[in-house]
Amino acid sequence: MKLYVKNMVCDRCISAVTAEINKMGIEPVSVQLGTIELPGNPGTEKLDSLSRSLDLLGFELLYDAKTRTVEAIKQFIIQQIHHMESIPRVNFSTLLSEHLHRDYSYLSKLFSGSEGITIEQYIILQKTERVKELLLYNELSLSQIADDMGYSSVAHLSGQFKKVTGETISHYKNNIASNKRKPIDHVSPK
Repeated sequence: MKLYVKNMVCDRCISAVTAEINKMGIEPVSVQLGTIELPGNPGTEKLDSLSRSLDLLGFELLYDAKTRTVEAIKQFIIQQIHHMESIPRVNFSTLLSEHLHRDYSYLSKLFSGSEGITIEQYIILQKTERVKELLLYNELSLSQIADDMGYSSVAHLSGQFKKVTGETISHYKNNIASNKRKPIDHVSPK
């Protein structure tokens, strides 16, 4: 049985969900970002108990197909931006269509209707959070960050960063101690 879980965005999330499943005496087949695969059907009572346990940790079991698709879009974007060394040089529209085996226009309309922003805006918000993280580490030059994040230039990165955050990269770096990053599952427009 495959279950879909909202707000699983990192390896710690996988560990937390796996621990909850194990507490219930269930050995999962696999636990990945956004999905749990269980051996067979554990029954309504155990699923309800698991759902309540996951809710307490900030996760949510998804039952509706459209909600699962929106969550799959988010998980894929987060995976590509936050868990890869650099962003693929292919359009996200192509990647999403291939990954989810759906027409991009359908995915785009579904996502916008559910989230109130476009997929492109969500990608920009996620990229901005990743740039903030890389600036905090202070290990890469702006040119390296721009290249890794798929920007055509430092100027393009800087312009988009200012548009999203309201401040320049240099101002952000100078005030890094007072700047707060958002958890990546809470990234949304201002």
